[in-house]
Amino acid sequence: MSEQAFISIQNVDKYFGKFQAIDDVSIDIGHGEFFSLLGSSGCGKTTLLRMLAGFENPTNGEIYIDGQPMSSVPPHRRPVNMVFQSYAIFPHLNVRDNIAYGLRKQKLSKAKRYEMVDEMLNLIALPEYGDRKANELSGGQRQRIALARALILKPKVLLLDEPLGALDKQLREQMQLELRALQRQVGITFVFVTHDQEEALTLSDRIAVMSEGRVLQLDTPSGLYERPRSREVASFIGTMNFFEAKVREAKGPDLVVEAEGLGTVRGNSGERHFAEGDTVQVAIRPEKFQLSEAKPNGGDPANAVQGRVGNAAYLGERSHFFVEVAGGGKPIAVSAQNKGVKSSSDDTAEDVWLSWTDDSVVVLATD
Repeated sequence: MSEQAFISIQNVDKYFGKFQAIDDVSIDIGHGEFFSLLGSSGCGKTTLLRMLAGFENPTNGEIYIDGQPMSSVPPHRRPVNMVFQSYAIFPHLNVRDNIAYGLRKQKLSKAKRYEMVDEMLNLIALPEYGDRKANELSGGQRQRIALARALILKPKVLLLDEPLGALDKQLREQMQLELRALQRQVGITFVFVTHDQEEALTLSDRIAVMSEGRVLQLDTPSGLYERPRSREVASFIGTMNFFEAKVREAKGPDLVVEAEGLGTVRGNSGERHFAEGDTVQVAIRPEKFQLSEAKPNGGDPANAVQGRVGNAAYLGERSHFFVEVAGGGKPIAVSAQNKGVKSSSDDTAEDVWLSWTDDSVVVLATD
């Protein structure tokens, strides 16, 4: 466990019978960090969150919070609280009593409880809602009430199990910004579970991408997006074009490869090292391609290829194009702002040039 770790998950396994839900996971989370567990359904992220809460115990390994081992600590004695996707708002209680529900076993005066509830109502920007009934609340308001009810107990860690999943897209995006601002204001550690990659990128200081009970990559949002370490991570975080390639020159992590459909490409393999003749995959994000009707001027001519637009989708500010190139497999996905390039789809194919920079290229091992 590092000295900076506030939560330390050390070599944790979790079995349900013969099924291994968590496979030797080790994660350190800093104090005040907004940390997300990201992955598709069944990857183990919720099981890991439930072990932090104490609802499940590790089969092997240990979990520490603020330096203390948690294996023998029951859920109600852990310095954590949890917010669920369903919010679990009590319909027979008004907003004030819902928020104060966790205080009922504490020996506090009514005045003190009301003072604490008022602080929470101000924190979630609902100061006039104390006497509202649960059935008078919108989805976003219910989410805020659930957060206030968890935070009023002043936990060291707040666990959030897809709390925005029930909201529509516009409200979800609004609540993402509010949740991030709230976390910065209260300054406690948030551990957030989601399957939504954009949500994780928007909210998180760091993200652990999980699959089949393992952590594939733990990194900052920009690190995951710009420098994925495997095809699985690259495919899960955003859209990515992949090209089969062979290494022609190798100088440490700096490579020159021959890629199907692109020709000669230079790239950096990061921590992975390859030798001349190795088969690799070149990965480039759609927005990293520059799209033009004329051959690009200047730069390295190796970083350009001509193709034809097969299909296009107009999305207002941007359009998505699918460009077919000679010697390539499936069309290349390209995302471009709608200026200087035809943006509407029709039945007429258009000749275009694609270009890219060396630092747009990610070189990955073949799976």
